[in-house]
Amino acid sequence: MNQLALVAGSILGILAIILGAFGAHAFKKILSEERLSSFEVGVRYQMYAAITLLIIGYNMDFSSTSDNWAVFGILSGCILFSGSIYFLSFKDIWKVNLRFLGPITPIGGLLMIVGWVMILLNSI
Repeated sequence: MNQLALVAGSILGILAIILGAFGAHAFKKILSEERLSSFEVGVRYQMYAAITLLIIGYNMDFSSTSDNWAVFGILSGCILFSGSIYFLSFKDIWKVNLRFLGPITPIGGLLMIVGWVMILLNSI
C-alpha cells in the first residue's frame, strides 16, 4: 500500500503542476473568472492530496486498516473532488449538462475527510 501511496502521490503532483500551468496560461483565456477560480481550487486540493500521500507512503507502516483507509480516502476523494471540479469548470465551454457531477464533489470532500480522520486515528 505504501507503494500505491507513493506512486499515486507522485502522479497527482505531476498532474497538479501541469494543470496549474494550463490554468495560469491557456485556460485563463477561455474560462470565466468564476470557472477559473473553481479550477484552481481543484488543482490546490489535488496538490494537497499529492503531498499528503507522499508523506503517508514514507511514514506509515500500513499495519492497521486505518493506514489503508487513509490512502483510500485521500486518493479516491481527490479523484472525485478535483476531477468533478475540473469537468464542471468546462461545462460552459463544452456546452454539456454536467449537473450530475454536482453531488460528486462533496462526496469526494467527504472521502478526503475520512482519509484525514484515519491519519488522526493512526497518530493517537
